Order: sequence, then structure tokens, then C-alpha cells
Amino acid sequence: MKKAKATKKVKPATKKTVATETSCASNIWSWTIYVYWFIILFFIAATFYIIGRSHEFLHPAPRSNVVVTEEALLQPDDYIASAKEKLISGNIEEAIAELNTAVDANASSNLYALRGEAYMQSGDYQKALSDFDAAIEVDGMNAIAFYDRSLLNTRLENYEAALADINNALAAQSMKPSDILTMRNLYAKRGQLNLWLKNWQGAIADYTNSLARAEGSVSANVYAERAEAYTAIGEYENAINDYTSAVRVISEQIQAAPTQEDREMQSSNAMAYFEKSAALNLNLGKTEAAKTDLESAFAIAVALNDEESMGRIQNLINGLN
Repeated sequence: MKKAKATKKVKPATKKTVATETSCASNIWSWTIYVYWFIILFFIAATFYIIGRSHEFLHPAPRSNVVVTEEALLQPDDYIASAKEKLISGNIEEAIAELNTAVDANASSNLYALRGEAYMQSGDYQKALSDFDAAIEVDGMNAIAFYDRSLLNTRLENYEAALADINNALAAQSMKPSDILTMRNLYAKRGQLNLWLKNWQGAIADYTNSLARAEGSVSANVYAERAEAYTAIGEYENAINDYTSAVRVISEQIQAAPTQEDREMQSSNAMAYFEKSAALNLNLGKTEAAKTDLESAFAIAVALNDEESMGRIQNLINGLN
């Protein structure tokens, strides 16, 4: 009788064995995910590379024979500085060309105002006005743009509009000061507009405010124009004092004049102020003071070798004698 074959007993899996098998399966799955992601990323990178090469083939980059000019390397600020130099030297068209480039790159309020100044110098008042309007639209507190537009309206003899602009320039300058402008000059400009509009008291107030400011230098014209306003309202003594002050300022500043032509022009102004002061002194019955003024005017005419003025003034002096 044959022995029955012994049945091999299968040892039940322990918890440790199951955990090990599970960990291995998990590691295999993780690596599989990494492989798949690597393949996916590889195909994405390859796709972009192929697209990039095809774009380069269709739209090739510029070759090395392309010339890079100095102008192409300039920044907007460089164009502004270059344009200002050209405006000062009188190269208006070149300045406008550079400012066109700068405006295209950065249409700022100050750029519009500067190009407007260039157009105004070239005599293209319509384009100048358009640029000043654009500058103010971009920045409603741009004192320079208001001031420039006031100058333009003055040239166009639109004095009411010029006065409105200078009022806005004064307001803007007080709230957002510009280094280019001074309150002294703005008050003087408004005084001039009021003088032309025959607003005598307004002109006197503006000229007085201008003279009271500390910044900038005093202009003899401010004293002389205030004298005109005083004359218009019959305040002759104040007018005479202002003409005297105007001559004093000229005597202090004439040596610093940049050219002989400027010095001669200032001397001619002083001669005119002496003659106007003489006329006012005569109206006040001050004959000797009038004669002294005329003698001073005659001395300037001699220095300028102005024979016409010498003859006229000498006749006036003879009349007083």
C-alpha cells in the first residue's frame, strides 16, 4: 500500500511580507509616473523646438550686415537733450524731426510742449497750438504748456485767451512748480497782458508782485511798463520813480550783456526812459528836472553816435532854455 503524498503546507503571509510587496508596487508605480512625465515633457520641448525652428525659417533674424546707427541707439531723453540744443542753435527742422521720434516713443506732456515750442519757432502756429493742447490734455497742471500757449495766443493777438492761459500757468506753477519758470516772470507776463488790455490797476498789481519775488533777476522792462500804467492813470510821480529805477537796473546789468548789440539796445532803452521822465516832469511843472533828464538822454545819444536822437533832444533842451 502506497503512502499518501504529504501535502505541503503553505505558510500564510505575514503583515511584514504584504507591506513589502505593497511598497515595491508603489515604487514601481512612482517610477512609471516619472517616466511618463519625462516622455511628455520631452515631446513638449521637442514640439516647441520644432515650432521655433520653423518660425525662424519663415521669419529669419536680421543678418549681421544690418547697420545700427547712432540714432537707433538714442533714448527719448537723449532726443530731448539733442532737440533742445538744435532749437538753441536755430536748427528747427532737425529739432522737430528728433522730437517726432521722441513723441512716438513716449508721448509725454513735456515732449508735446517742447515740440510745440519748436513748431512755434518755425511759424507753424496751428501745429504748435495742437501740441500745447495735447500737453495740457495729458497733464492739466503743466505750467510750461499753459505759458507757451499764452505766448502763442499773444502772437496771434488773442489777448483774452492768452490772459486765461497765464492765469492757469500761475495756478499750476504754485501747485506743481517747474524749474524752468519763475513766478516773477509769470506775474510780469500777466502784467504785460493787462497793460495791453488797458487794465491799468491789474497791470500795476502784477508788476508789483513780479518785483516783490525773490527768484530770478529784475527786468528794467517791468519798471518801465509799470511806469506806463501809472502814467495812464495820472500818477506821474510814481511813473517817474519807475523810469528812474529802470535806468538804474540797466546801468547795473549793461556790462553783463552778452553782445555789443545788446548793450546798445539797453542804452537806447535808457535814453527813451529819460525822455519819458522829462515829459512827465514838464507836466508836473518841474522844468529843471526835465532838463536834467534830457541832458542825460543826450549824453547817451552821443555815446551811441545816434545823430537823429542827438538833434531831437538838443532841440528839446533849447526849448527849455
